[in-house]
Amino acid sequence: MTGLCWGMFREVIGAPTIAVKGLPVTSTAPPPIPRAAGSFPLIGHALKMRDNLGFIDSLRETREPLVEIVLQPGTRTIVVQDPALIHQMLKALGPSLDKGRLYDKLGQLLGDSVVTATGRNHVRKRRQLQPAFAHTEISRYVDLMRAEVTATVAAWERGRSLDVREAMVGLSLDMLAKTVFAGSLDDAVFRRLRSDLSVVMNGVGARMMLPDWAERLPLPFNRRFDRARAGVRTTINTAVDDLQASGHDTGDMLSMLLRAIDEETGEPLTGHQISSEIFTLAVAGTETTASVLSWTLYELARNPSVEARVLAELDEVLGERPVAFDDVIRLPYLNWVITETLRLHHPGWLVTRRTTEETRLGTWTLPAGTELAYCQHALHRDPARFPDPLTFDPNRWNDATQTLPPGAFLPFGDGKHKCMGDRLALTEMVTALATMLRSVRLELAEGRVVRQVARLTVRPRALRMTVRPRTRPRAGVGL
Repeated sequence: MTGLCWGMFREVIGAPTIAVKGLPVTSTAPPPIPRAAGSFPLIGHALKMRDNLGFIDSLRETREPLVEIVLQPGTRTIVVQDPALIHQMLKALGPSLDKGRLYDKLGQLLGDSVVTATGRNHVRKRRQLQPAFAHTEISRYVDLMRAEVTATVAAWERGRSLDVREAMVGLSLDMLAKTVFAGSLDDAVFRRLRSDLSVVMNGVGARMMLPDWAERLPLPFNRRFDRARAGVRTTINTAVDDLQASGHDTGDMLSMLLRAIDEETGEPLTGHQISSEIFTLAVAGTETTASVLSWTLYELARNPSVEARVLAELDEVLGERPVAFDDVIRLPYLNWVITETLRLHHPGWLVTRRTTEETRLGTWTLPAGTELAYCQHALHRDPARFPDPLTFDPNRWNDATQTLPPGAFLPFGDGKHKCMGDRLALTEMVTALATMLRSVRLELAEGRVVRQVARLTVRPRALRMTVRPRTRPRAGVGL
């Protein structure tokens, strides 16, 4: 990915150096940052972004550590492709960067939350939410998650075709409802919330990439999105108000947020603050979990030997009992399968940051207001770091053989903005897969290859599979 330019950087290490923010850099002028091909006056790379994932993936072919693209007129975005520079951006430079335009847009669309906040505001929000993601809380959620998976799978008609991604979105929303709203929503309200959230999840990715003025056009897409967004906000606000009025602790995440204290004011969080956090969690968390589960089921269907090994591990570890929280770390091969899915089909395709002051990144000096970005999807498919990168191979995650440099594999980001829900997400995925795979087999049509599409996440396009009963010998182990 970075061969020629990174080699040039190594060649000048012997030149006089100065220290910038604790990192050595050479005094030799760096080469100019190239602009990606296909840019036009006024619209930049807008035409290229019609195939946004393909365009961002193609930048790796330049073998440049930094490449400039233009997403908005008058705004340059520097795509960082070298793992060492990504690591520097997220770790050493993290405190001096804010999250960039895409997160600004997400905040405008969903409200100010820990996902979109920067600086002291982010630190404060992270502390407020941290108890909800503690080990003890996550362990309490597993039984609720497993019950939702069991009910969902039982409703699938054997022998019928299933829209897997839609099923995983529904399942993720069901698990979210039980962990966040466990006694706070009746069935009718939850069905309405699910419907509205689906519209928001399908539209927020496009909204984030569109110019601000496009949101104000009186188009059916905009009206539908705005109605659904208002509906989600109203449902969450009502749940917050009702629970506050009742004074009950229902043991869910909503109750924990109601007990949280704003460090700046010393007061409990307002209903609007709680609503914004849950709204963002519902959209971002549900969408990413659903995408990873969908891709995992797809790859297991394409790789019968991998699926067989997962089933053998489940039989050995679980026997005939259901999966429990302590099993999450006792299923190493299933964890490798999930990790390999996060490598080959990472749901994140563009993560942004923005300089708030003149900043030195490697040998380059970037002015304040420069948009930075990196693409986990492209990074994780770099053949320089991952041999045979398009092959689904969970065995590559055997610790004895894995020696990746910092910044080369970032399933949950890094630095002070690393995803705080990583343990919850992994627990959800292990619980869901361990429960589903022992009940049903999802069959893919022979030779079927599913295309990927980048919206809010990198999701499968039109993933339909046939539901078959799981038939395995019952002697000794298994269901």
